[in-house]
Amino acid sequence: MDIEKAQLSIKQLKEIQILANEARGSIIKMTSLAKSGHPGGSMSTIDFMLTLYNMINVDPKNPKMDSRDRVIISHGHTSPAAYSTLASCGFFNIDDAISQFRLAGSIYEGHVEPDVPGIEWASGNLGQGLSAGCGFALASKLKNIDNHTFVLMGDGEQQKGQLCEARRFAVKYNLNITAFIDYNQLQISGNIHNVMPQYILENYLSDDWDVIEIDGHDLIEIRDAIIDAVQNEKPTVIIGHTIMGKGVSFMENKEKYHGSTLSEEQLDEALKELGLENNIEKYKKLRNEFNVTGPNHNNKTSNFDFDLDLGEPIIYEDKTDNRSAWGNAIADIASKNENAPIVVLDCDLQGSVKTKEFEVALPQNFIQSGIMEHNTAVVGAAMSKERLQVFFPDFGVFGVDETYNQHRLSDINHTNLKIITTHVGLDVGEDGKTHQCIDYFGVIKNLYHFKTIIPADPNQTDRVIRYISGKYGNFLIPMGRSKLDLVKTEKGEIFFGKDYKFEYGKSDLLRNGKTAALFVMGTLTGKALKIAEKLKAQGISLQVWNISCPSYLDEDVLKQAAKTGTVFTYEDHNVNTGIGNSIADKMMQMGLHCKFVKFGVEDYAFSGNSDDVFKYCKLDVDSIVKRIQKTLIRKESKK
Repeated sequence: MDIEKAQLSIKQLKEIQILANEARGSIIKMTSLAKSGHPGGSMSTIDFMLTLYNMINVDPKNPKMDSRDRVIISHGHTSPAAYSTLASCGFFNIDDAISQFRLAGSIYEGHVEPDVPGIEWASGNLGQGLSAGCGFALASKLKNIDNHTFVLMGDGEQQKGQLCEARRFAVKYNLNITAFIDYNQLQISGNIHNVMPQYILENYLSDDWDVIEIDGHDLIEIRDAIIDAVQNEKPTVIIGHTIMGKGVSFMENKEKYHGSTLSEEQLDEALKELGLENNIEKYKKLRNEFNVTGPNHNNKTSNFDFDLDLGEPIIYEDKTDNRSAWGNAIADIASKNENAPIVVLDCDLQGSVKTKEFEVALPQNFIQSGIMEHNTAVVGAAMSKERLQVFFPDFGVFGVDETYNQHRLSDINHTNLKIITTHVGLDVGEDGKTHQCIDYFGVIKNLYHFKTIIPADPNQTDRVIRYISGKYGNFLIPMGRSKLDLVKTEKGEIFFGKDYKFEYGKSDLLRNGKTAALFVMGTLTGKALKIAEKLKAQGISLQVWNISCPSYLDEDVLKQAAKTGTVFTYEDHNVNTGIGNSIADKMMQMGLHCKFVKFGVEDYAFSGNSDDVFKYCKLDVDSIVKRIQKTLIRKESKK
């Protein structure tokens, strides 16, 4: 922030006061026209929002300049205030925002979205905005960009636990961040103190933030608080005492107007009180004339790759674990790229997720986040929007299951996060059912822009890590805990050797056969080859396919497998949501006909040696051999 520019004069503040009054009119017009929205909180936060945007370093003509200050609007339901503010600053025409608010095909959605010029981060899932702000602020710090990050929040969302994580993180890394809380003391169900008592000021102080309390409608106090906060050496929160529905007497201090709009009669009365023209008929006409196919939204998906020296693959010749291969690969890449834009975030699991060597290579880019997965997932995702290649290694139950909502919002924001989960499936063994993540692929395949790659052994893991390190986009790379036999050809040669090149979506034919086909992924690949060997000795020729990209299936491969007449799927995953279902669904769409049998985890397992757990679940080699034999015998008997 340019402090000299931020020293708004009394004349400028009076002009902003006029704009705030007009913005209140825009807020009630757009919400009334749409017959939905959140006018109350938008009207209580508009004074701070408008003042802030007139102080910070932003340029409507160059909204993505690196040096800009970042504003994260965590209480995304205040989108009417955000759109009114940004239009006032010249980002777009206010008539478009009013007439198209919450209209299908329009960029002016009910909660803020980065399709709208000037919006940095899609939000609305309360409690995540401060974490996103930490991510943007940390990215600027690592890239030596002199700017400031502001996070605007509601008071009700302070009840969320993730905010505690974000507060601690901001202080640990001494981030250039200022938060604002719209303290109107009302939420959907009434007074915040009755819904859930909280001590907002004390909570921030206890986490070592500085706190400034102001009248959230006094523009002089707002200006001075922002300047003080930016010049402060510590993260600072500004608590603005405000009035819900401020500016319209019959709306003020009424929780009803958190999410209720005005009738046409009430709108007319409110606009008269604000001294504004009631031109709602103009906006009705514009709304009716809007092209329902919608405008061209901003292309949020980046098409650039990272210009990194990805090094030469490490070829493993002895049994080891995929997680060590991941750790070695990312450390090798880091060591070959001076000042590499690579960041690794850890949640107190460094020894298990094998990132010590990366820290040695790039210590300033290794971020220890403590046991705070929700915050870490969002921090990493926000950082990844700043042309950083961000890796979030964790256990499956934490990195996928516990943080699914965070990843969903990141997917909506088209981030560039690489999730590396090192403990998935029954392979986790002794840690028991609470830690046996058996739904990793099933969960993430709900997200439209995530790609899942499940490596079969350490050699393929190395190639996958080098591949994704050069690519932009969200990826999940799941792997088990145990050491694995290397995948080899029938001649005993390393399958993923020096001539192997990973191609996204390509399936690997590990064994050819005509009796039946077996699709396998990840940890169980080595067991699948042992199954094929045992069946071959009994005269059963099994075609074995390694599926490393289960959400992108090769139709020619499925046709080849279906020609055998019998297809089996074998996975260390919930049998109802894994590759079995994906392959069956795809084959049905293609009109392929064959006998189809799924082998997978049918219920929560128990704690024990992983081999014993697989046997208990009838997923060990001998059990699968018997189950395949039984299926083929039944098939033959029906002929």
